[in-house]
Amino acid sequence: MTQEEQIEAIRQRARKNFSKGFNCAECVVEAVVNLVETGLPQDILKLATGFGGGVGLYGDTCGAIAGAVLAVGAVHGRSSLPEGEPKEASKMAAQELYGKPGLYRLFNQIPNRIKEKFGSTLCRDLTQPWKENWLCRDHAMHCREIITESAKIAAELILSDKTELASRPFGANVENLADAEACSIKG
Repeated sequence: MTQEEQIEAIRQRARKNFSKGFNCAECVVEAVVNLVETGLPQDILKLATGFGGGVGLYGDTCGAIAGAVLAVGAVHGRSSLPEGEPKEASKMAAQELYGKPGLYRLFNQIPNRIKEKFGSTLCRDLTQPWKENWLCRDHAMHCREIITESAKIAAELILSDKTELASRPFGANVENLADAEACSIKG
């Protein structure tokens, strides 16, 4: 199967998962865990459940985004910190996150790409038109599109060259980091 075919298979599985009753976060995680070798058990899906509806219907970060972050983390996330002298290990740990390549650059693409396409990353904003009619068909169709796009982004980040993707410039971020600053501030 080509990379494009794998990405499409993940997109379509996540899309179909929503019709089966999975929530937005679960849709993305389930598709990745079942179609990509993560080394993680199926029970990892439990971690996604609470992210539905922007964390238990609170309306914060869209659950599909959270699911994409969890899915990418299942493949590219850290499982341990660097060893060595505490000061040096801490610098290496920061470099893994903020450097070029750096994991934050990889994960940062998820919310930035969703916001670019849908105008927001917050569930309450994305679903505002259906606030009074939450369970209607139009709302479900809209969320299904966000789920499908989030699954596509996760699949691309998982299946493409990690070093290249983790070396891309930061998008919008809470620290307002740009490439020139990232290493000097954290390194």
